Amino acid sequence: MKYLFLVYGEERRIGAMTDDECMKYDHALRQGGKCLASEALQSIQTATTIRVRNGKVSITDGPFAETKEQLAGFYLVDAEDLSEAVEIAAKIPPAQVGSIEIRPIRELLSTKGEKRYI
Repeated sequence: MKYLFLVYGEERRIGAMTDDECMKYDHALRQGGKCLASEALQSIQTATTIRVRNGKVSITDGPFAETKEQLAGFYLVDAEDLSEAVEIAAKIPPAQVGSIEIRPIRELLSTKGEKRYI
């Protein structure tokens, strides 16, 4: 089953970690065939939020919500079940200073009955 791991934390604390720590774990996950995709995100200062209401587009600089912890990156992982997903997520280096939200990927079904992931 596919799971999305959302990496959250205070930018200052996650930024203090070395990229090498994260890249080493990412490489190990990829070598084991578990990591399908992963990326680190730039600072929230670069974020743009888009909303469409009544056909009108609204653009706001910054993240969707003001919070202490920000979305810092993600991993798309193929795990047998939630138990394995938790085991993998617990080893992601930023989990030591932030949090990892685990979300199962939902298959979309077309009107023709085709299963699709976006």
